[in-house]
Amino acid sequence: MKNELKRTLLKRFHLTEIWVIFFILGIIMMNYPFVHIFYKPRQIFGIPAFFLYLYLGWLISICVIYLFVKATDLNEGKNKDKGEHR
Repeated sequence: MKNELKRTLLKRFHLTEIWVIFFILGIIMMNYPFVHIFYKPRQIFGIPAFFLYLYLGWLISICVIYLFVKATDLNEGKNKDKGEHR
């Protein structure tokens, strides 16, 4: 089921386009309007909102990069298998 979902997502999206989209979203996330929203003297669960915003954004970025690397590894494995059968 998990591999089938990965294959479906890979067929639907081109990985290079997704990389560009997430890169642009990361840049937008670190620009003035969004940083200003969270740069307030309030706390969420005892952590300043600004630091929570930065750390959660960083963690999500790492997870997205990990998923894309796994997806490209899966895609390269398919290409190698196809090449060996010829």
